[in-house]
Amino acid sequence: MPLKSYRPLTPTLRYKTTPSFDQITTDTPYKPLTELKKKTNGRNNRGVITVRHRGGAHKRFYRIIDFKRNKFNIPGVVETVEYDPNRTSFIALIKYADGERRYILATTNMKPGMKIMSGDQAEIAEGNCMQLKNIPLGTMVHNIELRENKGGQVARSAGAYAEVIAKENKIVQLKFPSSEIRIVRESCLATIGQVSNSEHMNMVIGSAGRKRHMGIRPTVRGVAMNPIDHPMGGGEGKTAGGGHPVSPWGQKSKGLKTRNRRKPSGKYIVRRRSK
Repeated sequence: MPLKSYRPLTPTLRYKTTPSFDQITTDTPYKPLTELKKKTNGRNNRGVITVRHRGGAHKRFYRIIDFKRNKFNIPGVVETVEYDPNRTSFIALIKYADGERRYILATTNMKPGMKIMSGDQAEIAEGNCMQLKNIPLGTMVHNIELRENKGGQVARSAGAYAEVIAKENKIVQLKFPSSEIRIVRESCLATIGQVSNSEHMNMVIGSAGRKRHMGIRPTVRGVAMNPIDHPMGGGEGKTAGGGHPVSPWGQKSKGLKTRNRRKPSGKYIVRRRSK
């Protein structure tokens, strides 16, 4: 989906780009599948800031998304493709044959009237969900489960996908655009196709106000602070400080590997992503 640019009537509009929203068919969400999203402003349950530079976003309603896709062998039809303020991809409202409606992640070519299905009886077609053992090699998939019946956890953001490259001993190898190769059990579910809004990564925010609208507050450089506020602060005039760049809590911030080597999921990664 292409990005929309603007005539440079103001300095901000010269660089600003937004999605064209050609795929969107309605701007009104399905009310029974929405709930008010409470603002945390980066604070935990004790009121302590755990994520900095958050706060002041526009009020949002959360759309309840079906990541499990467990309406097996019941055909459904795409009713609408909608914008979701809580994620980078678009979502689609599905009406199943039994009358139930659910939201799922929209794929690149999804549009109203498309038929979708989950389960063993589903065809190899975009938007259909099935076990990895039933998906042919070379197919692009998204919303991939890492554990059976837990729901999709991998490849859910805009433009994301993985390619099925090998199957052996009830294990499926998936290759990601980053060149990482990961193994998953063949009984895990995945949805065929690429997630919608693939041009999101090329979007230019363009203005500070738009950033505040998204709930992101300004970031102050450590070297601009006082020594009491940051390890890199203080000094007469501009100074490098004589030490390595660090976070406000003293952890090195340029290339230090913080991943736990004994993390359980590490054994499922065949090849790490390339830089």
